[in-house]
Amino acid sequence: MRTVGVEEELLLVDPGTGEPRALSTAVLARASLDDAEQDVFEKELHEQMLEFATHPQSDMERLHAEIVRCRAEAGGHAGEIGCAVAALATSPLPVTPSVGVNRRYDWMAEQYGVVVQEQLVLGCHVHVSVESDEEGVAVIDRVRPWLPVLAALSANSPFWQGRDSSYSSYRSRVWQRWPSAGPTELFGSAETYHRRVADMLATGTILDDGMIYFDVRLSQRYPTVEFRVADVCLDAGTAVVVAALARALVGTAAREWREGTEPAEHSVSLLRLAAWRAARSGLTEELLHPATMRRMPAETVVRALLDHVGDALADYGDLDRVRDGVGELLRHGNGARVQRELLERTGSLRNVVTECVRRTQAA
Repeated sequence: MRTVGVEEELLLVDPGTGEPRALSTAVLARASLDDAEQDVFEKELHEQMLEFATHPQSDMERLHAEIVRCRAEAGGHAGEIGCAVAALATSPLPVTPSVGVNRRYDWMAEQYGVVVQEQLVLGCHVHVSVESDEEGVAVIDRVRPWLPVLAALSANSPFWQGRDSSYSSYRSRVWQRWPSAGPTELFGSAETYHRRVADMLATGTILDDGMIYFDVRLSQRYPTVEFRVADVCLDAGTAVVVAALARALVGTAAREWREGTEPAEHSVSLLRLAAWRAARSGLTEELLHPATMRRMPAETVVRALLDHVGDALADYGDLDRVRDGVGELLRHGNGARVQRELLERTGSLRNVVTECVRRTQAA
């Protein structure tokens, strides 16, 4: 049974105004008073962000419970110093991000300028265990066309600096400003993958392995492949659906590799277009079908993903959970749709944030 771990980045906000608050250092100091939580919460690039990481789990019910617990603990620590946490992938309200202070962030700010200043975006990263780097790279090569579908399901960032961006996931568009971000060409072997990373580091354009911002990569810390395309999800249940689908994609790709099935040879140019379409449309319009790279209704493409990984979902015991979760997303919408409906109903982005704070803490 492959294990799964989730990293979520949460937005720190004022509970009254909904505006982001640069208080991550204070929240982390408060969390550090509890010895049991010292390895859960981490600092991120901006002071308005707080990250937590779950432990590896093989059971999705346990993963769901841990995400809910971590969100609740993050909210409790934030509340102690007068702020709240929201699972929002961008701030609906205008914000001037504050870059954290350490040598790494200083280097990034000097090197990338305004890209760092505007990079207040919040994602959900999913780690899935693999047996070796060779298996991991085989997985990376084979999951590439399906990643935009995960992005569409998780899309939760329609607003940017107080305005509707016209995108479902504007976070992903901001993230693409990093020079190492985005889809990758086929690697074919672990040796080629590591040589490509070494060549990138040798240019001096990125600082270290941590800045290999591929859409899916080998983790430098764990024996996992790390999916990095998802927005942080408004509801914990959506994060679990994305995690279960990521694990099923890994299981399916690894089986194809063992059976000698070659990966699809879509170019990076086409994969970028598929990612853009997913960011723009989310689940409301059309996506590019991973097999044909032609536009089809989003529901058709999502159902194709379920068919593609159905055997793996059944093997892991996740089929009913994922079918139900995907059905809810198709009927009621992802976080982007929820945020827009809240704005239409309340007329206030502050009220959007307030309701999203409540939903972040819900089980």
